[in-house]
Amino acid sequence: MPNDLNPPIAPSRPVQRELHGVSWTDEYAWMSEPDRPELTAYLRAERAFYDSATGHLADLSQQLFGEVEQRLLPTDESVSWRRGDLFYYTRTVAGSEYEQFLSSRDQGGQGRVLLDETELGQKLADADGFVAIGQREVSPDGRLLAYSVDTSGDEVYTLRYRSLTAERDLTLDDDLSEVIPRSYYGGAWSADSTMFFYTVHDELYRPYQVWRHRIGTLAAEDVLVFTEDDARYELTVRATRSGVYILIETACRDTSETWLIPAAQPLAAPVVVEPRRKGVEYQVDHGGDHVYLVTNDGATEHRLMRASASNPGRPQWTEVYPARPGERLHACHVLADHLLLELRRDGFPLLRVIDLASGAEREIHSGIPAGHLTLHPGTGYDAEIEYGSRRATIKVDSLVEPPRWYDIDLATGERTLRKARVVPGYDPASYRTERRVAPSPDGTLVPVTLAWRSDTPLDGSAPCLMWGYGAYESCDDPEFDEALPSLLDRGVVYALTHPRGGGEMGRGWWLDGRLAAKANTFTDHIAVADWLAGSVVDGARIATRGLSAGGLLQGAVLSRRPDRWRAIVAEVPFVDVVNTMLDPSIPLTITEWDEWGDPRRPEDFAVLRAYSPYENVPVGMARPALLVTGAVNDPRVMVHEPAKWVARLRATASPVDGPLLLRAELGAGAHTGPSGRYAHYRYESEVLAFVLVQLDVA
Repeated sequence: MPNDLNPPIAPSRPVQRELHGVSWTDEYAWMSEPDRPELTAYLRAERAFYDSATGHLADLSQQLFGEVEQRLLPTDESVSWRRGDLFYYTRTVAGSEYEQFLSSRDQGGQGRVLLDETELGQKLADADGFVAIGQREVSPDGRLLAYSVDTSGDEVYTLRYRSLTAERDLTLDDDLSEVIPRSYYGGAWSADSTMFFYTVHDELYRPYQVWRHRIGTLAAEDVLVFTEDDARYELTVRATRSGVYILIETACRDTSETWLIPAAQPLAAPVVVEPRRKGVEYQVDHGGDHVYLVTNDGATEHRLMRASASNPGRPQWTEVYPARPGERLHACHVLADHLLLELRRDGFPLLRVIDLASGAEREIHSGIPAGHLTLHPGTGYDAEIEYGSRRATIKVDSLVEPPRWYDIDLATGERTLRKARVVPGYDPASYRTERRVAPSPDGTLVPVTLAWRSDTPLDGSAPCLMWGYGAYESCDDPEFDEALPSLLDRGVVYALTHPRGGGEMGRGWWLDGRLAAKANTFTDHIAVADWLAGSVVDGARIATRGLSAGGLLQGAVLSRRPDRWRAIVAEVPFVDVVNTMLDPSIPLTITEWDEWGDPRRPEDFAVLRAYSPYENVPVGMARPALLVTGAVNDPRVMVHEPAKWVARLRATASPVDGPLLLRAELGAGAHTGPSGRYAHYRYESEVLAFVLVQLDVA
């Protein structure tokens, strides 16, 4: 970074706070008011400083992007999935940032465009051209498409309906006149395709209502079906795989409740399956005369229960699939002849098929080293599998193995290759990946997935980039990314950590990394770095990166071990933990108390204050290079959090600290960065250029 640049200095306007007998000063509390002109001016100054300070990285960034671009097929099609008489798939088009959604009469046949995201960007978005699709739901009769689109990145989706009857490529001219300006993820059609159920979020971005729209009527005539009044709970709506029921699901971090509406009787009032009980979760699917429930009731790692669809309450539940040692049951897809279970064991996902007639079981694994397996398309209960299907499509990949898609015969287990992604100029045989474990201070063995080029020695001489998350029981599984070979080809070892707080090792792994146990996430990530530095990689050249809750992880490991890292990338980091969790007017705060704690309680306040990066900036030790990102439209981590943190870090900096940069996204941009496949990789190339230079990699 050029030495003659002066970073912006944010105005300090101290505000005194006191709680539970503790007093503290917040010099940058004023930034939490998003409409203040001073905040806009400061963010613009930070972005200008970032652009100037990284100007010398432009050539490397462009080189990295060029390498990634060469690995992307300009035009490509996804594996199709069947619904009714048609096959559906997506397609990328040469030169376009966005994809198309198509249908065809025959598998592999000539398709017609149902939805073109590029057209949406041109006609609905502003100059930034940002487009994000919230949902695409084809009606049961195949004649209508409900879809939603966000054109700013704030996750407020406009819900639209399109006629699919014309036998040609479709455009916005085929949309019906009714437009719903505010909706959220998830939706379900009635059985006769005349009504659509959707969710709406409140001003704090909590999905709290389910509405019903009748096709051909004004949006103003839509009917409110269900409201969740408890601010800790969020709603989703979806259909069972059988199509017999519409499910309204309301859940907080550890408790859930489901309501049923017969899809053939969409005007019927919802009926609860089992009233919520704190700490009890259950997810419902339907088949025949029964509902099936994946639940933690009586089984921390979940088991499968069954009840009569006409009388589904808890007293009628009987066990179908018990909890098994070392396994976490995530989902059950009920098909006409089989149960398809999604599980985790030993840190990896797998599927188990159960024949409903015979009870015979069969397991499906990725079959490759440190491999990742998912159903295609979609994940969890959103996976597209027809109720009567005897086959399921799986996607298999790893950090170094490009995706392959297979059809699995559920009766025999026979695996048929449908597609292997072509990555021009890339040879998987030149790379290696494996899962290892590192000891944490309390003796817990923390998994880490490594990837490296086969000619890179793991003898303590190579630089390393780590990635970590560790929250919400989310599983950070190893997946192929076309940008990663550019790191590996330069001799960098990539380490994907799986600290407690995530779900890679099951429900217990999450429970041991949330609330009062949250510090385990941070010590696990540091422990992996220390283990790597022992003999695997160069301990003086380790960078670490994470996003959102993973950004909090980066802030916390900076506070605890600034000497451990050569560079840190904290993307949209949740770092002002105490102040955010004390402010219920901030989006998502109330719903997050069950994950992080409620600081109005003294014991939670003490835990949060002990690790909040904003309250624990490291002083007296040299800090590594730090790249922080934020987006003004981000509804999940408000932009003032990274801005306040950077301002405080600047105010307490010393001459021996590494460069400190804030990349503020001032226009359209989402929580995870720019939309569009090329825009995403241009951003990724910026970040990787910063990392490579800090790691002394040419």
